[in-house]
Amino acid sequence: MTKGNINVSVENIFPLIKKFLYSDHEIFLRELVSNATDATLKLKHLTNIGDAKVEYGNPVIEVKIDKEGKKLHIIDQGLGMTADEVEKYINQVAFSGAEEFLDKYKDSAKDSGIIGHFGLGFYSAFMVAEKVEIITKSFKDEPAAHWTCDGSPEFTLEPSDKTERGTEIILHIAEDSTEFLEESRISELLNKYNKFMPVSIKFGTKQINDPEHTPETTKDKDGKETTEPHRQITVDNIINNPNPAWTKQPADLKDEDYSQFYRELYPMQFEEPLFNIHLNVDYPFNLTGILYFPKMSNDMQIQKDKIQLYQNQVFVTDNVEGIVPEFLTMLRGVIDSPDIPLNVSRSYLQADGAVKKISSYITRKVADKLKSLFNNNREDFEAKWNDIKIVIEYGMLSEEKFFEKAEAFTLYPTVDGKYYTYEELFNKIKANQTDKDGKLVILYASDKDAQHSYIESAKAKDYEVLLLDSPIVSHLIQKLESTKDNITFARVDGDHVNNLIKKDDTTISKLDEDQTKALDELLKSVIPSDKFQVQLEAMESTETPFTITQPEFMRRMKEMQATGGGGMQMFGNMPEMYNVIVNTNSKLVSDILAAEAKEDKERLITQSLDLARLSQGLLKGEELTNFIKRSYDMIK
Repeated sequence: MTKGNINVSVENIFPLIKKFLYSDHEIFLRELVSNATDATLKLKHLTNIGDAKVEYGNPVIEVKIDKEGKKLHIIDQGLGMTADEVEKYINQVAFSGAEEFLDKYKDSAKDSGIIGHFGLGFYSAFMVAEKVEIITKSFKDEPAAHWTCDGSPEFTLEPSDKTERGTEIILHIAEDSTEFLEESRISELLNKYNKFMPVSIKFGTKQINDPEHTPETTKDKDGKETTEPHRQITVDNIINNPNPAWTKQPADLKDEDYSQFYRELYPMQFEEPLFNIHLNVDYPFNLTGILYFPKMSNDMQIQKDKIQLYQNQVFVTDNVEGIVPEFLTMLRGVIDSPDIPLNVSRSYLQADGAVKKISSYITRKVADKLKSLFNNNREDFEAKWNDIKIVIEYGMLSEEKFFEKAEAFTLYPTVDGKYYTYEELFNKIKANQTDKDGKLVILYASDKDAQHSYIESAKAKDYEVLLLDSPIVSHLIQKLESTKDNITFARVDGDHVNNLIKKDDTTISKLDEDQTKALDELLKSVIPSDKFQVQLEAMESTETPFTITQPEFMRRMKEMQATGGGGMQMFGNMPEMYNVIVNTNSKLVSDILAAEAKEDKERLITQSLDLARLSQGLLKGEELTNFIKRSYDMIK
């Protein structure tokens, strides 16, 4: 028997490991199963190149609970270790066996899928165990070894009678970690971290119908058929899928394969994704994965943190900010890359150039996929637009390179259900929607129902009205106005609409100069100037005598303030200011001027103003109550 001290640079390394090595103690199982996977894949590689003269077979990693003995076993059939290797890889903490292996076989092993980091990864076991045993036999023709450590720097290493190749790790679970002796807890962790490990993982057994048994059907004397029950057999419960879809080539997968994998990732998500993007690159970095576009809601926060990050099929985290551009964190799926630098717990990303390149690649790949979908089937792309627009609009705001590419497939829907690209829209309205400053005015509505009367008024003048109703539209508009020449966006119920130059507009006011002056003075004496600015206009249509609009600048600032953008909070609560557009050609205006009693004039003006306010949802509380009472009085 050999006795000695583990070669560590800090005498009390174990308390440090238990408290600080990992942010979450449950990580120990991921690390130990990853080590078992490494040992198995290393053996596979050595047998493939002829350096190991053994039969690889169909190895399985087994996880077993001994609840009565308070032990957890992780058993592999990998390459195992000699006593000398145990000394080297276990007793010298922070020495990485994978690093040495990859260095020795750097040319032939680059695609072997070896995860790496045996040293510190193994010692994570002491976060939950008061004692750890290693029973291991190398694939080489050397005796097996048995290593034991009770959580102090002291260990024992002695021969073992183990005859089968591989390694068994035995954790004697500490009193404060007995949750890891529960089958449900271990099953939860294996499904969380090891669901797609490249080596089959066995955890217990299960009953299934015997595939070689066909139930016999018999008839009784009355001719009633009876079928015997299926015969059950006990089989190993393999909890993982060693060959998930993202590890395969896109050419080898069908649409159904992508759908099935989506259901495997999100078993509680019943709605099918709209489409997927398969990532597969090996230069200048290694990255595979599948991203899915689900149907989007306007609540961007609810959608986030659905993409799972893996490292060589080992789950790392579902917080992929820094790797995936922020606007794409609303997607779902998997990203797997051994080139993403991680700290010892594989839980937190380090900022470096590789990550930035990966982020840029994903952005480009998504943009190319969207352009391809648009070009190949525009009708289908338009049908999905409302479900994907929030991602595209967010990307246009946050990623300059995506913004440049997005012009080719970004759509601008109208209130009538037509869809234009920006170029198509520009050509459609350039002859008819220009303001007094020569700018092209793009009219839009944010709520078809609330702004219905304004939309109808604009359409009556042959104006095209877009429907832009996402929560970030005010920010997007600002971005578009700053990057496009000589255009401005104006909401259909905003004041800018009145600045549009209507060709061949020869509308003349029915009021003379004295009547116009008298009307202006009368209106301003009744309508409160701290909330409303009165404007007289002669309109061709006489249907709407009073119209309320909000100054475009004021409305946009308030919207941006509400969504927390552009540093608008520094302005405090911006005042409510509206324009009251009075059509001098309406019959109601003539009736107001013709009314003999002053109170009749004022009552007509107040009632008309309140009707206009009601149409904009601005009439509330006591003012609404007074309006309803006044309306009943007028009916009487």
